[in-house]
Amino acid sequence: ALRKGSDLEKAFATAALVYNNYADPESKLSKAETKSLLQSQFWHFIQGQENKPKYQEIISSLDEEPENKINFEDVMILLVSLTLMSDLLQEIKNVKTTK
Repeated sequence: ALRKGSDLEKAFATAALVYNNYADPESKLSKAETKSLLQSQFWHFIQGQENKPKYQEIISSLDEEPENKINFEDVMILLVSLTLMSDLLQEIKNVKTTK
């Protein structure tokens, strides 16, 4: 559907597809499913971050979910938060691509 989409549109479409592959029939993830998604699909961003207080704060926020289920919006916020604190962010900022 997004073959002609921009790189950013394709990235978000991919994130939605990955989420849907992990989500239950109600389109939500349990805390365990969310952690599994992070370990298998977001490993390079979280690798080496486990002992950082900010990482612990972000991950502990999963335990505060009243339903014990996380929706797509919350997962996207989680991914953005983890990206912002990741050591890879500086490496990404240093990469220049041609248009």
